[in-house]
Amino acid sequence: MFTHIVFFKLKDKSPENVEKAANILRAMEGQIPQLKELTVGKDVVHSARSFDVAIITKFNSHEEMDEYQVCSFHVNQVLAKLKPMLESSAAIDFEE
Repeated sequence: MFTHIVFFKLKDKSPENVEKAANILRAMEGQIPQLKELTVGKDVVHSARSFDVAIITKFNSHEEMDEYQVCSFHVNQVLAKLKPMLESSAAIDFEE
């Protein structure tokens, strides 16, 4: 199993905008064949080092994660909507 985790800091941290970002990410559920598991979380601590939203995604292999990265739905329905909302992001990828 290959795990891809991304943390997102939003420009607008209002509860409505955080929920909008989370919903954009949740929309991937069932739309991308390579995506085996998807968890979306919204920060509840709000510390100085906190990110606003995070995703944990799982794939059968690193190659499937690479395919997901360029998948039409991911690029056109998720990244196109989410990128303008972002201040920054960070990621980690690992094999289990």
